Amino acid sequence: MQGRLGSREPATWRSLLWEGGDWLLCALLTPAVFWVGRRYPVARGTIGHRAPIHILAAILLCAAWAGAGVVLSWALFRSTPYGAGAVSWFFTTLPFGVAVYFAVLGVEHAAVYFLEARERETQAARLSAQLAEARLGALRMQLQPHFLFNSLNAITVIVRDRDTATATRMLEQLGEMLRRVMRSDRPQEVTLAEELDFVRQYLAIEEVRFSDRLRPVFAVDPGVLSAAVPEFLLQPLVENALRHGLAKRVTATLLKIEARREGDDVVLSVIDDGPGPGGTAAEPSEGVGLGNTRERLATLYGTRARLELTRTPEGGAAATVRLPYHELERARG
Repeated sequence: MQGRLGSREPATWRSLLWEGGDWLLCALLTPAVFWVGRRYPVARGTIGHRAPIHILAAILLCAAWAGAGVVLSWALFRSTPYGAGAVSWFFTTLPFGVAVYFAVLGVEHAAVYFLEARERETQAARLSAQLAEARLGALRMQLQPHFLFNSLNAITVIVRDRDTATATRMLEQLGEMLRRVMRSDRPQEVTLAEELDFVRQYLAIEEVRFSDRLRPVFAVDPGVLSAAVPEFLLQPLVENALRHGLAKRVTATLLKIEARREGDDVVLSVIDDGPGPGGTAAEPSEGVGLGNTRERLATLYGTRARLELTRTPEGGAAATVRLPYHELERARG
């Protein structure tokens, strides 16, 4: 075993192969360390019961590394490493092997943290862009020329009738809607109570426009008012129901907004008794607004959320959104 580390004699090809091969054996065991790190990640609150697992894994790594080193040394020199016995070699390499294990584990955790941080940044940027798109989409739907014209025309008629209180209320509601939509500091999620307030403002203007033809009904479980929902989620669904339901009828129409909790989900529904969605009964057609809403839900909640557009037994349309339930504190002021 002359020429090996610690020997004063010149290195031989066997000693060089031993040194390099020993580290190659360690490299071959590295994927196992990464697997253990992913299977049992160490984080705040888990150190106490994860530390024994990693200490045991480090000892097993040292045993595997030392055993493979003994086999390699025997193949090259027909003796155990540096003349030490297999057990002695294991205990000799144990401190260094444990240090290598935790160094590799630290590298694995750092790499995972970096990738997760990059993914969170990417998702946050994507959600921010989609929120801005939703805000602009809501603005476009609310400020379409016919909407502005009809709203202002209704206010003009009310002013001519000298009903200044109603005209003032409509202008205030329209202004409040504009201020909310135009704000740039809005969160990605709001409470259901806040979202319903916005929908009520929108419907208050529509009720004046459509007089007694519109009969909105709210069937909301008070226990879900603190549930978090994407901002501007319901208004496009309500606007869609009005456009394809009320606009196609000359008699009074029903618009019902429901909210309830089912297990770990909150379920929101916008139902009308209009002619129902286009397309077939199995696959009703839908507009761009519903498609954008689906994409937003998928980005925010993945497969935990979904939007379904169906026909009701009475022939109308029902847009139903299912979201994972979690709560937010309602904003004050």
